[in-house]
Amino acid sequence: MNRYLFTSESVTEGHPDKLCDLISDTILDECLKQDKNSRVAVETFASNNKITIGGQLTTNAVIDVEKLVRSTMKKIGYKNEFIDINPENCEISINITKQSADIAQGVDIGGAGDQGIMFGYACDETEEYMPFAISMAHRLSKKLTEVRRNGILPYLGSDGKTQVTVEYDEYKPVRIDTILISNQHEPEISLDTIREDIINKVIKKVIPKEYLDEKTKYYINPTGKFVIGGPLSDTGLTGRKIIVDTYGGYAHHGGGAFSGKDATKVDRSAAYMLRFLAKNIVANGYAKKCELQVSYGIGIAEPISIYINTFGTSNISEEEIIHKIKSKFDLTPKGIIEYLGLREPIYAMTTNYGHFGKEGLPWEKIIKLS
Repeated sequence: MNRYLFTSESVTEGHPDKLCDLISDTILDECLKQDKNSRVAVETFASNNKITIGGQLTTNAVIDVEKLVRSTMKKIGYKNEFIDINPENCEISINITKQSADIAQGVDIGGAGDQGIMFGYACDETEEYMPFAISMAHRLSKKLTEVRRNGILPYLGSDGKTQVTVEYDEYKPVRIDTILISNQHEPEISLDTIREDIINKVIKKVIPKEYLDEKTKYYINPTGKFVIGGPLSDTGLTGRKIIVDTYGGYAHHGGGAFSGKDATKVDRSAAYMLRFLAKNIVANGYAKKCELQVSYGIGIAEPISIYINTFGTSNISEEEIIHKIKSKFDLTPKGIIEYLGLREPIYAMTTNYGHFGKEGLPWEKIIKLS
C-alpha cells in the first residue's frame, strides 16, 4: 500500500484503568522511597464505589495503603459516587502478601522475575522518536487534562479518551484523517459547546496545523452525552492499557503490563531498556525505524534471545547493530536496573500519556553509540 490509514488511542488520567495503574505505581514509588530493594507486584481493581488492592510486597517500607489510594483519587479529580467515585467514602479492600519464596530464590541471585518476551521500538516520525499517531493521541489526552485542571474548560470531568487516525504515504504521515474525543462533562453543558471548545481549545492547540485540512473529520462525544464516568461507568484494572502505554499498536507488544511492578520484573525493565536501545539506534542515524525483542527465563540472568528488525532502513547490517548492543550493554535484570537507575521512585510519572517519548525518563536519554 502506498497510502493507508493507521489509528492509535490514548486515555486521560481519570480513565478507570489509568486510576488503577496510578494507584499501583504510587504504592510502588512509596515503597522505593523507603526501601530501594523493595519487591513489588501490586494490582488494583476499581468498580462502582469500591477499590480493591491485591498482590505481593516484600519491603522494609511502612506505608498506609488506604491513605495513598484516597489521596491519589483526589489528585486525579474524582468527585462523588453519583458520577464517578468518591475519594472520601469509597470502600477500600486490601489483600497483599509477600513475594513467593519460589520466585524470590531466582531473583535474589540476579535472575529475571519471570519468563516472557519484551519489545522496544523507535522511529523518526516525531522529534521524540515515537510513532506519529500515538504521539498525537497522547498530546490530546494530556491537553484535555490541562484545560480541565487550569480552569480553561472547568466543566470537563477527569475521564476521557482520544483516538487519532493518520493517513500515511509511503510510510510517512501526511495528514490526520479523523480525530475522536470523548470526555466526561457536567450535565448542563451542551454538546455544541463541548464540540466547539474541544476543537478550538484542545485539538487546534496541540495538533500541527499542517496535518489538519478540510477533510479531517472530528467526532466529539459521539454518543451525545458523557456525564457518568470513572469506575461508576466502567470497571478499571491495572495493566489493561498496555497498547496505550507503549506504541499505540504500531509496534509489537510482548503482552506484559508495566504498572505496579518493580524493576526486577523484566516485563517493565527490559521493555524500558529496549526502548532506550531502539531510540538510540535511530537517533544515532543507524536506521530510520528499529524494533528489538528479547526473551527471558525466570531465575535466568542473561537474555535467552535478542532480535532486531530495522525494516530495511538501516545503513549498517543488523548483525553489526546487535554486536554493538551486546558489547556495550549488560542486559541482565541487574545490569538494566543499574544502568537506568530503576530503583528510584519514578514510576508514578510514567503512568499517564505513555511510558515512552516523555522527557526526563532515563530510558529516553540519547547517548553516542560507537
